Amino acid sequence: MVRSEPDVYDPASAVRTAGQARTAGPVRSAASLHLRAARVLEDNWTGASTVPSRGLYPHQWSWDSAFISIGLRHLSPLRAQTELDTLLGAQWGDGRIPHIVFNPSVPLDAYFPSPDFWRSSTAGRAAGAPRTVQTSGIVQPPVHALAAWLVHLSDPGLSRSRGFLSRVYPHLAAWHRYLLHRRDLGGGGLVSVVHPWEQGMDNSPTWDEPLSRVTPAPARSFRRADLDHGAAEDRPTDLDYGRYVRLATDYRDGEYADGRGEFAVEDPAFNALLIASEHALARIACELGAAGTARHTRAERLTAALVDRLWDPAEGMFFCRDVRTGDLVPERSVAGLIPLLLPALPRDIAAALVGTACGPHFGLGDTTRLVPSYDLTGEAFDPHRYWRGPAWFNTNWLLERGLRLHGERGRADALRDAALRTADASGFAEYVDPYTGEACGALGFSWTAALALDLLHEPHEPDEPLGHDVSPMGIGTFRHE
Repeated sequence: MVRSEPDVYDPASAVRTAGQARTAGPVRSAASLHLRAARVLEDNWTGASTVPSRGLYPHQWSWDSAFISIGLRHLSPLRAQTELDTLLGAQWGDGRIPHIVFNPSVPLDAYFPSPDFWRSSTAGRAAGAPRTVQTSGIVQPPVHALAAWLVHLSDPGLSRSRGFLSRVYPHLAAWHRYLLHRRDLGGGGLVSVVHPWEQGMDNSPTWDEPLSRVTPAPARSFRRADLDHGAAEDRPTDLDYGRYVRLATDYRDGEYADGRGEFAVEDPAFNALLIASEHALARIACELGAAGTARHTRAERLTAALVDRLWDPAEGMFFCRDVRTGDLVPERSVAGLIPLLLPALPRDIAAALVGTACGPHFGLGDTTRLVPSYDLTGEAFDPHRYWRGPAWFNTNWLLERGLRLHGERGRADALRDAALRTADASGFAEYVDPYTGEACGALGFSWTAALALDLLHEPHEPDEPLGHDVSPMGIGTFRHE
């Protein structure tokens, strides 16, 4: 693992960089937003990685770090590289990237499930868990290759001089290999998640039906640290949490072997992010002097499988498939819109997704400020409850890229400006009420700040979904000593 030299916040340099940000409509000012977003990331930096928030999430999270690095590249490409290096340093021998890398200086009772629950160094020994760092045993969506490519493009000279891509490429290739070879539990070419936390949208109503088969762990067997930092009515129920704990316990007790559990779901967002990262990995291979054709071909094959297995033409969106029953799960979540970010998506499907996003179920450009995490008309919709309705900045960032890629420049610009206004007004909230923009969850949330920075600085040319024309905004804000 390569660590950077110490980073120090440099206000003068920050002002110079902030002055180059694109204007953001009625945000207080682009420069002000840049400075405050940079301060969030500085405050949440631990020396080798960035916590999502200091209170509720005091460790390193996998897909958080990928999104965070995308924003950090506009402040310090070196720190962005370090963010990914630290995460990849905790990769398991079988290729999986764990969803949490635990900070040993944080008390065990600060977060549950804690390292003593996962027992990665013992229960994960057969799967090659590292011995020098404690991690969880499940994964999160594979945004990492896309993040690594964008970080490289922010300062190619620095990246090449430090061997960044040559260092991360074997890790990323092993990560994709693990998913493609170990997690095709449905046999149709797509990756399955084995726990709701793996997909990242932990409490989505999409999981209610598959979870209903799971016997919950007794409430007395665990203590929920999340309720110390948020209102119970905004968090998962005790019944849901008991089922999460049961699934994680069984996976751990089975030494993290895949395919045995009661829960296995093919999710459109998880697979779409794998496809986007496979395209990015092809570009990384080309940068390193190898052929990327096979990876582009694999990504297109995965796109075809995604359409074949998860697309519902009558509903105009993608749905999850419950591998244990073989049925599609009839719940509309934002996960079903995320494939819009794929370049090889058939035009009629892309057009249908845009129509669904702009319709009554998600209200893009009409009734909502940002795209909600769940169907506005669904019985389970709650504008404040975790992943059951609130709008999240990472999913809206992905949709902004998808809209721009498929020629919806006007809608992409409007979503970009709405995301910047809402991030600004909410204090970089973890998530917000999709109608009002009211802040929910943690404030000063790292990926919200990071992705606001990216929206400020990145042109996102529509013909380059993976950032070939990225502006080399690798200057300022952090000074290296």
